[in-house]
Amino acid sequence: MAFIERIQDDLKEAMKSQDELRLSVLRMVKSALKYKEIEKVRPLEDAESLQVLQTLLKQRRESVEQFTKGGRMDLADKETKEIAILETYMPAGASDADMNTAIEGAIADTGANSSKAMGAVIKAAKVRLEGKTVDGKALSDRVRERLSKLG
Repeated sequence: MAFIERIQDDLKEAMKSQDELRLSVLRMVKSALKYKEIEKVRPLEDAESLQVLQTLLKQRRESVEQFTKGGRMDLADKETKEIAILETYMPAGASDADMNTAIEGAIADTGANSSKAMGAVIKAAKVRLEGKTVDGKALSDRVRERLSKLG
Protein backbone atom coordinates (compact mmCIF):
# COMPACT_ATOMS: atom_id res chain seq x y z
CA MET A 1 0.00 0.00 0.00
CA ALA A 2 1.34 3.42 -0.96
CA PHE A 3 2.11 5.78 1.88
CA ILE A 4 -0.55 8.32 0.92
CA GLU A 5 -3.18 5.54 0.74
CA ARG A 6 -2.27 4.49 4.29
CA ILE A 7 -2.71 8.08 5.45
CA GLN A 8 -6.09 8.25 3.67
CA ASP A 9 -7.28 5.02 5.32
CA ASP A 10 -6.16 6.22 8.75
CA LEU A 11 -7.87 9.54 8.09
CA LYS A 12 -11.18 7.71 7.54
CA GLU A 13 -10.66 5.75 10.76
CA ALA A 14 -9.95 8.95 12.71
CA MET A 15 -13.19 10.44 11.35
CA LYS A 16 -15.18 7.39 12.39
CA SER A 17 -13.67 7.35 15.88
CA GLN A 18 -13.98 11.15 16.18
CA ASP A 19 -10.33 11.50 17.22
CA GLU A 20 -9.98 15.24 16.56
CA LEU A 21 -6.23 15.57 17.15
CA ARG A 22 -5.34 12.57 14.99
CA LEU A 23 -7.75 13.79 12.32
CA SER A 24 -6.16 17.23 12.17
CA VAL A 25 -2.62 15.78 12.07
CA LEU A 26 -3.52 13.36 9.27
CA ARG A 27 -5.20 16.15 7.30
CA MET A 28 -2.03 18.21 7.66
CA VAL A 29 0.10 15.27 6.47
CA LYS A 30 -2.18 14.57 3.51
CA SER A 31 -2.12 18.23 2.55
CA ALA A 32 1.68 18.38 2.72
CA LEU A 33 1.99 15.20 0.64
CA LYS A 34 -0.47 16.48 -1.98
CA TYR A 35 1.35 19.81 -2.12
CA LYS A 36 4.65 17.98 -2.74
CA GLU A 37 3.00 15.82 -5.43
CA ILE A 38 1.77 18.95 -7.21
CA GLU A 39 5.23 20.48 -6.90
CA LYS A 40 6.86 17.36 -8.41
CA VAL A 41 4.05 16.90 -11.00
CA ARG A 42 3.95 13.14 -10.32
CA PRO A 43 2.98 10.75 -7.52
CA LEU A 44 5.49 10.61 -4.69
CA GLU A 45 7.63 7.59 -3.98
CA ASP A 46 7.58 6.32 -0.39
CA ALA A 47 11.07 7.72 0.28
CA GLU A 48 9.89 11.18 -0.79
CA SER A 49 6.81 10.86 1.39
CA LEU A 50 9.01 10.02 4.36
CA GLN A 51 11.11 13.12 3.67
CA VAL A 52 7.94 15.23 3.84
CA LEU A 53 7.05 13.53 7.12
CA GLN A 54 10.55 14.15 8.50
CA THR A 55 10.19 17.84 7.63
CA LEU A 56 6.87 17.99 9.48
CA LEU A 57 8.44 16.29 12.50
CA LYS A 58 11.36 18.70 12.50
CA GLN A 59 8.95 21.67 12.38
CA ARG A 60 6.99 20.28 15.33
CA ARG A 61 10.15 19.70 17.39
CA GLU A 62 11.32 23.25 16.73
CA SER A 63 7.88 24.53 17.72
CA VAL A 64 7.98 22.60 21.00
CA GLU A 65 11.34 24.17 21.77
CA GLN A 66 10.07 27.69 20.98
CA PHE A 67 6.81 27.26 22.90
CA THR A 68 8.69 25.90 25.91
CA LYS A 69 11.06 28.88 25.87
CA GLY A 70 8.05 31.20 25.59
CA GLY A 71 6.27 29.56 28.53
CA ARG A 72 3.41 28.23 26.40
CA MET A 73 3.23 24.71 27.75
CA ASP A 74 -0.30 24.22 26.40
CA LEU A 75 0.94 24.68 22.82
CA ALA A 76 4.10 22.67 23.50
CA ASP A 77 1.96 19.77 24.76
CA LYS A 78 -0.21 19.88 21.63
CA GLU A 79 2.86 19.81 19.39
CA THR A 80 4.30 16.92 21.42
CA LYS A 81 1.10 14.92 20.89
CA GLU A 82 1.31 15.66 17.15
CA ILE A 83 4.91 14.41 17.11
CA ALA A 84 3.79 11.13 18.71
CA ILE A 85 1.19 10.63 15.97
CA LEU A 86 3.64 11.48 13.18
CA GLU A 87 6.30 9.14 14.56
CA THR A 88 3.97 6.15 14.16
CA TYR A 89 4.44 6.52 10.39
CA MET A 90 8.23 6.66 10.50
CA PRO A 91 10.45 3.60 9.99
CA ALA A 92 12.58 2.38 12.87
CA GLY A 93 15.29 4.76 13.94
CA ALA A 94 18.96 4.10 13.42
CA SER A 95 20.60 2.73 16.56
CA ASP A 96 23.82 4.13 18.01
CA ALA A 97 25.70 1.14 16.64
CA ASP A 98 24.17 1.65 13.18
CA MET A 99 25.15 5.31 13.17
CA ASN A 100 28.70 4.60 14.36
CA THR A 101 29.17 1.86 11.75
CA ALA A 102 27.81 4.13 9.00
CA ILE A 103 30.07 7.02 10.06
CA GLU A 104 33.17 4.81 10.19
CA GLY A 105 32.34 3.34 6.78
CA ALA A 106 31.68 6.81 5.35
CA ILE A 107 35.02 8.08 6.66
CA ALA A 108 36.77 5.11 5.07
CA ASP A 109 34.88 5.58 1.77
CA THR A 110 35.60 9.29 1.52
CA GLY A 111 39.13 9.15 2.90
CA ALA A 112 38.25 12.01 5.24
CA ASN A 113 40.97 13.11 7.63
CA SER A 114 39.72 16.50 8.83
CA SER A 115 36.58 18.50 9.54
CA LYS A 116 36.77 19.96 6.02
CA ALA A 117 35.33 16.71 4.64
CA MET A 118 32.34 16.78 7.01
CA GLY A 119 29.73 17.31 4.27
CA ALA A 120 30.97 14.37 2.22
CA VAL A 121 31.06 12.10 5.27
CA ILE A 122 27.52 13.05 6.31
CA LYS A 123 26.25 12.43 2.78
CA ALA A 124 27.95 9.02 2.62
CA ALA A 125 26.67 8.09 6.09
CA LYS A 126 23.08 9.01 5.12
CA VAL A 127 23.35 6.71 2.10
CA ARG A 128 24.47 3.88 4.38
CA LEU A 129 21.56 4.57 6.76
CA GLU A 130 18.90 4.76 4.05
CA GLY A 131 15.57 3.24 5.06
CA LYS A 132 16.03 4.19 8.71
CA THR A 133 15.00 7.33 10.50
CA VAL A 134 18.06 9.48 11.15
CA ASP A 135 18.18 12.68 13.17
CA GLY A 136 20.29 14.90 10.93
CA LYS A 137 21.55 17.05 13.80
CA ALA A 138 22.62 14.01 15.84
CA LEU A 139 24.40 12.55 12.81
CA SER A 140 26.13 15.86 12.12
CA ASP A 141 27.25 16.18 15.74
CA ARG A 142 28.66 12.64 15.74
CA VAL A 143 30.50 13.16 12.46
CA ARG A 144 31.98 16.45 13.74
CA GLU A 145 33.09 14.76 16.96
CA ARG A 146 34.63 11.80 15.10
CA LEU A 147 36.44 14.00 12.56
CA SER A 148 37.80 16.28 15.28
CA LYS A 149 39.57 13.25 16.75
CA LEU A 150 41.22 12.56 13.37
CA GLY A 151 42.69 15.93 12.72
